[in-house]
Amino acid sequence: MQTRKFTPLVTTFIVGLGIGFFCLCILVIYVVIKVANEPVDETPTPALDLPLITSPTAETFLNPTDIAAPLPTLTLIPTIEQIPTPQPTYNDTLPPSGKIAFACYVKQIDQICLLNADGSGRKQLTNFSATAFYPSVSPDGDTVFFSSRDSGNYEIYSIDINGDNLKKLTNGIGALYAPELSPNGEWVVFTKNGDGLWRMRPDGSDVKRITNKDDIDPSWSPDGSMISFASSRAGKRQLFVMNADGSNVQQVTDLNNMGGRNTWSPDGKQLAFYRGPQGDRNIFIINIDGTGLVRLTNGGDNLGPSWSPDGNWIVFTSYRDGNNELYIIHPDGTGLTRLTNSPISDWQPRWGP
Repeated sequence: MQTRKFTPLVTTFIVGLGIGFFCLCILVIYVVIKVANEPVDETPTPALDLPLITSPTAETFLNPTDIAAPLPTLTLIPTIEQIPTPQPTYNDTLPPSGKIAFACYVKQIDQICLLNADGSGRKQLTNFSATAFYPSVSPDGDTVFFSSRDSGNYEIYSIDINGDNLKKLTNGIGALYAPELSPNGEWVVFTKNGDGLWRMRPDGSDVKRITNKDDIDPSWSPDGSMISFASSRAGKRQLFVMNADGSNVQQVTDLNNMGGRNTWSPDGKQLAFYRGPQGDRNIFIINIDGTGLVRLTNGGDNLGPSWSPDGNWIVFTSYRDGNNELYIIHPDGTGLTRLTNSPISDWQPRWGP
């Protein structure tokens, strides 16, 4: 059989094709081996690092349910620094008792407010179109006396503690402030601006002058036989005491930077008052003979003290938290406790039963 012979050109082409195919196979095998041995990336997909959104816990001041007129919207009030636990000298197992009347600044106007001595039961008694302030509670705890210029002049008013039976007791005898009913309920003593201390019956009758000096801020002794007051009759303002009829005036203090508002201890032996430069006033107590001066507070700008009927506490106004609030403290300086926690100004407290 005759064998076919290829030309040298064809032979070269066939050999080249075989070599190329062989190289291609080698390349394919290499790629397969390379891919099979490639390490797998086992790192998990990172999760989104979202911030944890939380709100800080804050002490919330709740609107009381028994207010007589709308109060402004209240905001969160930061918790103040803890006050040391009072010493047991004054029987702290029982809460403070009675009611406290005070001036409360509502919608740019001072009104008369009332709360329980433990800080509960806050309510607004007045809703005047002009200032109402200088409140005090009657000895029977049923009536609040105060001053207001709602009629155009500062007059003396009375109102029941439930907000009823509002009465205007005076009419045009001058600018009148700081009324307080005597312990026997027979006389209201008050200040007539620039014209001394006056008194009248609780219904506004029988008005009488009892001093003729520049005397202010009168307060009855517990037995009703004496009246304390502040006056500049001897030069700079000081505290004085006198008989209820205006006789036998005696100077109690000889101090600088004296305030006006003062209060008797229930046993009739001491007075509480405030003094100091503006912005740094403190609460003090002193015997009515001028001895035994003791400072109860230390900083915070404190004023307007009023003794509790049981003698266990003194309520006062303080600016120590950046706003006028009511605080109570024992007569030995222990047990400092805040009663109000409000964005409006609370001041001029007077304690009643």
